[in-house]
This record gives sequence, structure tokens and C-alpha cells, in this order.
Amino acid sequence: MNNNERVILHIDMNNCYASIECKLNPELKGKCVAVAGNQEERHGIILAKNELAKSFGVKTGEPIWQAKNKCPELITVPPHYDEYLKHSKAARKIYSDYTDKIEPFGIDECWIDITGYWRDGKQADGKIIADEIRQRVKSELGITVSIGVSFNKIFAKLGSDMKKPDATTVISYDGNDCFKEKVFPLDVGELLYVGRATKKKLNQRGVFTIGELAKTPISKLKSWLGKWGQYLWIYANGLDITPVESDVHKPLVKSVSNGTTSYRDLENDNDMKIITFALAESVASRLRAIHSKGGTVSVSVKNNKLYTYSKQTKLHIPTDDAYEIANIALSLYKKSYNWAAGNPIRAISICVSDLVDTCANYQTSVFENSEKSKKLDNLNKTVDRLRERYGYACVRRAILISDSGFANFSTKIQNEVHPVGVFHS
Repeated sequence: MNNNERVILHIDMNNCYASIECKLNPELKGKCVAVAGNQEERHGIILAKNELAKSFGVKTGEPIWQAKNKCPELITVPPHYDEYLKHSKAARKIYSDYTDKIEPFGIDECWIDITGYWRDGKQADGKIIADEIRQRVKSELGITVSIGVSFNKIFAKLGSDMKKPDATTVISYDGNDCFKEKVFPLDVGELLYVGRATKKKLNQRGVFTIGELAKTPISKLKSWLGKWGQYLWIYANGLDITPVESDVHKPLVKSVSNGTTSYRDLENDNDMKIITFALAESVASRLRAIHSKGGTVSVSVKNNKLYTYSKQTKLHIPTDDAYEIANIALSLYKKSYNWAAGNPIRAISICVSDLVDTCANYQTSVFENSEKSKKLDNLNKTVDRLRERYGYACVRRAILISDSGFANFSTKIQNEVHPVGVFHS
């Protein structure tokens, strides 16, 4: 079968977080709603918004106060990730009725390959199946999805973004929905993997549309963007042959992170250590909740002049342990920040990525002590159960109560969630 005969769908749950919150609380129906971090602190942010809030210009990532200036009637609710994961898994179960080739792209998006799914003795029509899936998700889960249908993953993703909410968009190799007519006039920034920096470089060289990118010689693109320029040329010309990777053990979540703006500036290593351990506790407990361990730890700090410093490192052994995550983060920050030369720190975030599913058989390291790891896992799970029953403050590390001001703040941090590249809602 030729690449242009594949039938690939990209399914995007519309306004995932906000839609699920509105479903769970019918009183929110017809109102401007946003899922947000802790607004009691200096910089609670918008994590997701519904269509009505979006119409007022509310944007993901902006401070709550700024969003409410645009939309005074905006109602903010805290995130409930257990519900988002539950809905994501339920949606994937629906998709599995059509194919076992399902590749998650964050919690709210999936590619599925239905090539070879037959109906009435022939290859099933992609649009018919997409419309059927949309109706099933709506009736069975109470939320909507937008679906792109195409012959490769890049254009299927592009299609799902073209019309929202609750819509199907077909981008064919030829015919009435010929990809050149639909795709080439679009802004180059609409193409998957063309971020802000890449778009700026292309615009500076006179490339503003996907069509102009497709017609630019590969040699020029490689001189501007390196090897990545060649990949973008392939994507723009509809030549992507990347398969839909079906891995039942692939985590729904790409990374887990938490960040906070402190109630006061951090002025020394001890201040930094307290906040770092509080954030690491939060990240570690969420990793365990989704049965994952991470192979990369990243830390980002912002000083009171709003300059940001970031570092990351890969681990020999994936972890979900707060003590290990905190100490790695502290080591990283010390490599990137000099108190004597810098300014007090205003904000910090910790991210754990490269996740592996602890329910699956993942590759262990020769450095791993299985007996010690098992004891640590049991200890962490016991603490999780105690906190679930009696609250976070029932078991706390000594360092988190060593400063009276930070003691209460460390508890609040558990509910202030700033995902970094985790989901795509």
C-alpha cells in the first residue's frame, strides 16, 4: 500500500480540562470557565479554558488576574487530573474498537491508524469512522472531540486543529480535499513542530505559509535550520511516512511538573531547599498516582528581575521518589545560579519527564538495587495512603516545617499545579 493510501485519524478532545469540569458540575454550563492554579498566591495561572472563555480572549498560561480583566465573569476551578486521566482512558477504549494502532499525544490527543479496517468488504471511509467516533465520545463520555482525517500523521493533526469544536476535517492526497489546496495557504506556524523560534526564522527569510515552506529548496532550509529544515520540508510536502506507534504501555502523560511563585523571595540555599522539597513531594506523588517513573529531571528558576535559568539531567534509573528528585533539582540549580552574582529567586519549577509505566515491564538498570527499590516503593505508597486518608500535613519532612512561614506555604504548593509540556489541553 502506498503512503497516500493510509487512513490516519488525529483525535483531539476539545478544551479537555474545562469540558470535563463543566460535565462534572452542570452548574457551570453556559458560563465562562477556566481551570487554574492556586490564585491565592502571586501568580496563579490559567491551565485551560472553555470555548466561551476563549471567545473573551482568555489564554492558557496567562495569570488569573489578567484573564479576569478580559472576562470579569470568569469562574476558575482547580484541576482534577484523576478525572482527566479517567476520561482519556475511556476515550482510548472507544478508539480500540477500530484499531490497535493508537498513539497518544498527551492526555487529550491521539493518532489512530484505521488502514485495513474493513466495512462492507472494503476499506472503511475515514470520514464516516471519524464522525462515528465523534458521536460515540459525545454520547458515552459527555464531551466533544475534533478529528482530522488524512494520509499521514502531520496532516491528520493539522486537520483536527482546522475546525473546532466537534468537527471532522479531511485532508486528502488528491481529489476535492487535495492537501495542496487546503494546506499550502495556511500560516507556516500551523504546521506541527514549527514553534515560535522556527516560525520567526522562516518569516525573516520570507517564508510565511506552508506552501512557501514546501517550495523552498531543502539546501536553504538546512542552512537556516540544520537537519530539522529537511524534516519540515518533508512534512510540508505531505511526504511524512512516520507510522502510528501502538504501545499499550506508553504513558498518557509526557511529563509531570509543579512550579510556584513563592510568597516571599528566596534569599539563600536553605530557602531554596524548603521550596524544592515541597515541589518534589508534589511531583513524586503525582508520578506514583499515574504509575510512572521519570528518567529526566529539569529545574527552572526565575529571579526577581524575571530572568530565568534552567538545567536538566538524565538519570541512570527512573524515579518517583521525592528525596531523589529534590536532591537532583538542588544540584542542578546550584550549577545554574550564583547567589553572589544574582538576585533573590522569585519562582521555581521542577519537571520530571521521559516517563516509563511502572505497571509494565520496563528496562531496568544494572545500577538498580531491586530490594532497596522495593522497600522505598512500599514506604512511598504507605505515605501516599496516609495522606490520602488524613491529609497532606499528617506526614511531612522535617525541613518542610523548619520555617513557620514556609510550613503553610508548602502545603498550599500541593494544589498549585503548573504543567510544563504535560498535556495539550
